[in-house]
Amino acid sequence: MTLLAKIKSLSESLHGDVVKWRRYLHTNPELSYEEHNTSKYVSTQLKNFGIDLQTPMASTGLVALIEGKNPTSGVVALRADMDALPIQESNDVGYKSTRAGVMHACGHDVHTASLLGTAKILQQVRDQFEEPLNLFFNPVKKRIREVPPI
Repeated sequence: MTLLAKIKSLSESLHGDVVKWRRYLHTNPELSYEEHNTSKYVSTQLKNFGIDLQTPMASTGLVALIEGKNPTSGVVALRADMDALPIQESNDVGYKSTRAGVMHACGHDVHTASLLGTAKILQQVRDQFEEPLNLFFNPVKKRIREVPPI
């Protein structure tokens, strides 16, 4: 099986997990630099995949490394934002935010879940690529400016 075919197959098999991770993150949003539970959740998933954390970053962020076949051949970096926004969710869905005034209206729950899925796949095929991969899960300070009424 080619590497591309293997990645496609693994992607299809992980779809349900990525949806589950995204819904968990959407239900449990945290503001920038307050993502303590999010960091714990992400680090637990990475450890379950056999990926070691390298270092904490920016207080609530994480850095992890997946070794390729040739650790001196350069490096590839992938990143995802983890923070939510100070917005009240009005959607009526089963995975609605449980925190008043905080929600993932920005899509960072999708960023994080997608990078978790990518990490799991790349960990499984790490013997088929050269470069080491750095994974960054980081808080991002969003600035929302008020727009005056028209």
